[in-house]
This record gives sequence, structure tokens and C-alpha cells, in this order.
Amino acid sequence: MNLKQKLFIFLQYALPHHGLSRLIGCLAECEAPWFKNRLISWFIKRYKIDMSLAAQEDPQQFKHFNDFFTRALKPGIRPIDAEPSSVVSPADGAISQIGTIKHGRIFQAKGQCFSVNELLGGDSLRAKTFMGGNFCTVYLSPRDYHRVHMPVTGTLKEMIYVPGRLFSVNQTTAENVPELFARNERVVCIFDTEAGPMAVVLVGAMIVASIETVWAGLVTPPKRELRSFSYTDEARQPVILEKGAELGRFKLGSTAIVLFAADAVQWQEQLGELSVVNMGQPLGFYGQNPHNAT
Repeated sequence: MNLKQKLFIFLQYALPHHGLSRLIGCLAECEAPWFKNRLISWFIKRYKIDMSLAAQEDPQQFKHFNDFFTRALKPGIRPIDAEPSSVVSPADGAISQIGTIKHGRIFQAKGQCFSVNELLGGDSLRAKTFMGGNFCTVYLSPRDYHRVHMPVTGTLKEMIYVPGRLFSVNQTTAENVPELFARNERVVCIFDTEAGPMAVVLVGAMIVASIETVWAGLVTPPKRELRSFSYTDEARQPVILEKGAELGRFKLGSTAIVLFAADAVQWQEQLGELSVVNMGQPLGFYGQNPHNAT
């Protein structure tokens, strides 16, 4: 690790994560045209964003920066793989890691891993479901489309808000901050699917203003404490989302982690660390699909 990287890691430990994120969040919601238009234009140039993919191509038509950042894509830009047993990427981005959960831990980066139990909020029964299972971690860079979609069709069973820090989630941080994804603030979504139980974890990061889901809106408990929300009450309308349907979104981006139980899915062999993926493309398959792991 060079001096610049060491300074970057040190500042992340030293900075007031939530205070800084709240400040950036306020700026990202500013509707003053002179401010938001300049910020959006700078961001497009800085990260070389292709606005021809967006449903709204004119940067000045967005209400504020967050409206631009969570922009929708044109219909058909991200086709959802039609194979019934495919597991599709939940987001545009790059695969940080993909593989098998071993001894209750998920590989993070060279020399680093983290606990499934801690990732899912510290409930051992919840974590037991995924022991020996499969995981895929997708990192969304600043230039990517920042909505998260369903890898397979599922019925929501539980949502857990887990408080935590807000470290950056880029490669440098992943390689140098232990238990990174189990330390950051996150929203855990547990589904029943044809592939068995599935967890989709939306992980917050430095300057991420908020995380939203399509059923709960902005997930901001009045106190930063662990909270679980059950969706199995028969009196409640079930939340059923089709494969490829929007699940939630990040305001200022981060990481999505998908978990399945043991032997539930097989990832495609050609996918690995830093593989670029688009939302809707197949990551693997479940069941006795003839295309498994090819």
C-alpha cells in the first residue's frame, strides 16, 4: 500500500462518516438550477456518463442531483435474460467477488473476508440458511446505473436495517479495511424464491445519502439501531417482485451482495473478480439447467 492509499484509509477512519454523508445528501437534494446543473454537468464529464442510455437525456431536466443519479434507463436498454432458471445481475457494475460461502465467511478481497452472521444483522438462525451457500458481490461505480433489481422472482419475507459505519467500498478499501461489508450501514432483504431463500444486501458507503426500497421508500429509522420488519403477516399485502423488477436504489451508490443457500445456484465459470456486468445478464442458474456453469 503506497502513501496515498495509506492516507486514504486513515482519513476514512478519522472522518465523521454520517455527518459528512448528511451534508452531501443535503447538497444532492438542492434544486437551485445554478447549483444542480453545474454539479450534474461536472459529474457527467468527470465520469464519462453516457446519457444516451437514460430515459431523460437532458441533464438540466432533473429536479436535483439525486434525481439525476438515480435516473431511469430507456426501456429495453437492459434486457432481462429470458431463461426461466437464470439468476441475473441485480445491477450494472463490476463483480467484486463471486463464489462459495466457506466456514460462515465471505471472501472480500485479498487477505480479507467477513462474517455472514454479521452481514445479515447478527441473527444466527437467519445466517444458518446461507451457510455453505453462494454469494456474488457487485460494486456500483459512480458512473453506473444506480437502481438495484431482482436476480430472480421472489416474495419478500423480511427487511432488516443494520446500522454501521460508512467506509468507501472501492477496491483499495476492500483490501485494507477488515469486515468492510459487515461494518457499513446496510439494508438486508430476505426473499423466498424458486431457487430457495435469497438475500439481497444493499450496502451503504461514504457519502451515500440514503438507501431506498420500492416497498418501504427511504429506509431511515428514527434511531440508528438494528430493526427488523416482517412481511409474512397474512393481513399485509404480499410483496412479490418479478425477476428484473426494481428492488431499490442507492443515492450516491455502493454495493449489492446476493446470497443463496448451499447447492442452490451455479455461477457461470467465466465470471470472476472485476468482471463487468449489466443488470439483467445471467450470472448463473438454479436447478437442472443444461447451461449451468458454462
